[in-house]
Amino acid sequence: MTPRKGERPPLPEPLPVPTVDAHTHLDACGAKDAADVSTLVDRAESVGIARVITVADDLAAAVWAADASEWDDRVFAATAVHPTRTAEFTDEDKAVLERLATRPRVVAIGETGLDYYWDYSPPAAQQEAFRWHIDLAKRAGKPLMIHDRDAHDDVMRVLHEEGAPERVVFHCFSGDEEFARKCVDEGFVLSFAGAVTFRNAKELRAAARIVPGDQLLVETDAPFLTPHPFRGRPNEPYCAAYTVRDLAELRGEDVGDVAAAVRDTAERVFRLPSVTSHDSSGGRVT
Repeated sequence: MTPRKGERPPLPEPLPVPTVDAHTHLDACGAKDAADVSTLVDRAESVGIARVITVADDLAAAVWAADASEWDDRVFAATAVHPTRTAEFTDEDKAVLERLATRPRVVAIGETGLDYYWDYSPPAAQQEAFRWHIDLAKRAGKPLMIHDRDAHDDVMRVLHEEGAPERVVFHCFSGDEEFARKCVDEGFVLSFAGAVTFRNAKELRAAARIVPGDQLLVETDAPFLTPHPFRGRPNEPYCAAYTVRDLAELRGEDVGDVAAAVRDTAERVFRLPSVTSHDSSGGRVT
């Protein structure tokens, strides 16, 4: 029987080493409360995606993500206003984000950056908001999580003009090998979503081959960008395991080594606690 398009992909084979989904949207995956969040993360942990970073794209989502990170100790948050929502970016919005940035389980400022694919927000407004988020990341001492769509040159220009924070993550990296090398040379971290598994994404797959393990992350960007061969079906954090396995094959590396590299990068960049074991309730013991 052919699965219906709206069905979730099957659970993949568990990874040999637990790792991290570095960028997901639990609210957009349907989570409304602590029970929903735990259900999603339980499913992910069952296949080796032991922790997730849930990310905001507007102010309400930022507040929700920060709260959700306190409902389950496997969840952390990144908070910002998405570039496509910056046409009106008020002082009140900034004050809320300032407060959220101080919360200990908010581990990144993001997603922020530039998006020239959609025309919801003028480039000038996006760039102004991007500069403000860069400054916030530096003042908060937290990594900057960048959304970059059809805007590589301007993203790099603004980072150079403002001075990049110590830790920068290009979420859902979408560049080619040349741009990946530029980012790697800058010391930036590149996070690959399910699009890297698409067989027609030849330039993106070439980029993923050359990123050092200590600058490599994996994410779902769920509920979007479900990995091959389930493209078009609903995505969830557990699907990051498919991407880890595909990346390992693409890079000619052991899947456990890739999972461990992603985990180590996430722990270093986001300053996540190292996890050695867990109890039956999902609580962590370090």
